[in-house]
Amino acid sequence: MPTPALAVPKAAPWLVTARLSLGLKEIPGKATSPTIAGWLAKLKAPWKDDETPWCGTFVAAVLQSIGFVPVKGWAGARNWLNYGQKLPAPCVGAIVVFWRGKPSGWSGHVGFIVGKDAAGNLMVLGGNQGNSVSIKPFPMSRVLGYRWPLGEPRPDLTIPLPVVASDGRVSDNEA
Repeated sequence: MPTPALAVPKAAPWLVTARLSLGLKEIPGKATSPTIAGWLAKLKAPWKDDETPWCGTFVAAVLQSIGFVPVKGWAGARNWLNYGQKLPAPCVGAIVVFWRGKPSGWSGHVGFIVGKDAAGNLMVLGGNQGNSVSIKPFPMSRVLGYRWPLGEPRPDLTIPLPVVASDGRVSDNEA
């Protein structure tokens, strides 16, 4: 699948930073990606490996690197539902939280919205998507919520999401 072009609105400068990590992969087994280990160290995580689900680590590291304080409990994807301000609809740059397993469960996934695909799935730039930083389609039916950093200009939710290239296969590997 070709890497889609990313429109980065002025209202979401964290996407510029997130985009720099596209293609980064975790290292299977006992070894750990030096980049992911660096994120964990800067975030003062009590673990050092990339075998622990790291989607929340990616979002926290991106936001921290440009001066935002991550949500308390940043490693847990669903904790991002407590971050910043709630948005009623998706937009480019929004933090999106998904359920994983079952809607009422504890596990989830978190990433940044970059658009939608032709089928209407959200296109998400996130970590630990297929064990890498990638852009993958996610069904709207899995969304738990959208968030936006406090202090940042509220996005214009009337602007439609751009259509981003997708192979149409929704994500099924986020752990």
